[in-house]
Amino acid sequence: MKYLEERIFKIIMIIAALIVLGVLLFILGTIFYKGFPSLTLDMITKLPGGGFYLGKEGGVLNAIVGSFYIIGGSIFISLLISVPLVMYINFYLPKKSKFAELIRFSLDILFGVPSIVYGAFGFALMVYLGMKASLLGGIIAVSMLIMPVMMRSLDEVTILLSRELPDALLSLGATRYEMTKVILRQLMPGLITSILLATGRGIGDAATVLFTAGYTDNIPVSPSQPAASLPLSIFFQLGSPVEEVQNRGYASAIILTVIVLILSLTSRYISSRYSKNKI
Repeated sequence: MKYLEERIFKIIMIIAALIVLGVLLFILGTIFYKGFPSLTLDMITKLPGGGFYLGKEGGVLNAIVGSFYIIGGSIFISLLISVPLVMYINFYLPKKSKFAELIRFSLDILFGVPSIVYGAFGFALMVYLGMKASLLGGIIAVSMLIMPVMMRSLDEVTILLSRELPDALLSLGATRYEMTKVILRQLMPGLITSILLATGRGIGDAATVLFTAGYTDNIPVSPSQPAASLPLSIFFQLGSPVEEVQNRGYASAIILTVIVLILSLTSRYISSRYSKNKI
């Protein structure tokens, strides 16, 4: 009987794994089958020309650059807030601090808030401040979206680090600056992982930037100008009645998928390097 139960659970686990792999392969297969014939060098190196969404020539360079601008600025802002907060609740507050638990509970709530809500809030804030849809607005809105992801994932890693480490460093005569450097080096693999998770959520989100960053066929040269993004570019192309433009939308989806894959592989490589040389 016990052997039969083990066999059943093993079969269930194998089926679950095959379902996950099957869904992934089906999604990737569909994207590549429909988009690869339309994936040309012009798609990556050129801006949308006149009538691009009606089948004429051009590319999505504006959306690629705009996505990197938005996610790059958002990661920078999120890091400036996330790292000090995580250090504070883990190394400066008491171990079972109610305030720390309140912060973690708030982050869990913010983590589950739909991206469209962040976009609506960002839009309302921009209207109140008299701002128009712009690169800066998109950066602020996406920062609010990814900050809970970054904070919570980094906090989970920091909890595993010994709380006696700061006291040991200070007792050896290290300054608080030196202590912070050592702790951050210990946390570097987890920090890179949290950045990856935040980047994955932010760079593929359309609802947040739809209200705040706007859309343009040009590359923004200042934070006050609108900025395009790959998710919105894909949305507009797939919504076109022209089949050729729809296929370009799938090609744009390939570009976005490859970008996320490159970021993932790079972060894993850097994380493994830091794991081998922590101190």
